[in-house]
Amino acid sequence: MKIRKFYTIVEEPITDGQKLIEGKNQKKVSVAVVIENPFAGKYQEDLSSLADWSEEIAPLLVEKALKAANIDISEAESYGKAAIVGGNGELEHAAALLHPKLGKPFREGLGGGKSIIPSAKKMGYPGVSIDVPLHYKDAAFVRTHFDAMEVRVPDAPRDNELVLIVSVTNCGRPHPRVGGLTIAEAKCVDGLR
Repeated sequence: MKIRKFYTIVEEPITDGQKLIEGKNQKKVSVAVVIENPFAGKYQEDLSSLADWSEEIAPLLVEKALKAANIDISEAESYGKAAIVGGNGELEHAAALLHPKLGKPFREGLGGGKSIIPSAKKMGYPGVSIDVPLHYKDAAFVRTHFDAMEVRVPDAPRDNELVLIVSVTNCGRPHPRVGGLTIAEAKCVDGLR
């Protein structure tokens, strides 16, 4: 695959609403990679090369994310993934990047993760935004970590490109107070609760 660029965004909120965020320094990070879509403008039955490539690039994306946000593997709490397809591609190209093989190396890069990695995909144009869904990596129903990170690459995707995004946090929402399962209560056995 031909990579045009990497694009990294680190968010470090200080306040949320009217209240200062106390305790640990909260961080969200997303790393996007922009590639040429080898199947733009044509129908291709076998999309395995996209899946294989996402498996290969995942460790580098996770490494870049942790380094950019200065998050240790042991601090990673939430994760998510997304892909944007340029106008000459298909949504299935994004699915091929996200679903068959990306999960295992993504989890391994974070030292594990039992829950499903939430995902989003869409067709788009240069600069279009996508909300990367996030949730706690070991128990999907931990409500304090139901969140998202908005990502956009100003000049991508072009019509013949794909954007693949991985997101990692060391936190949930800044001031969670709507109840539900917490990390302290989660059993972290089945990936759900």
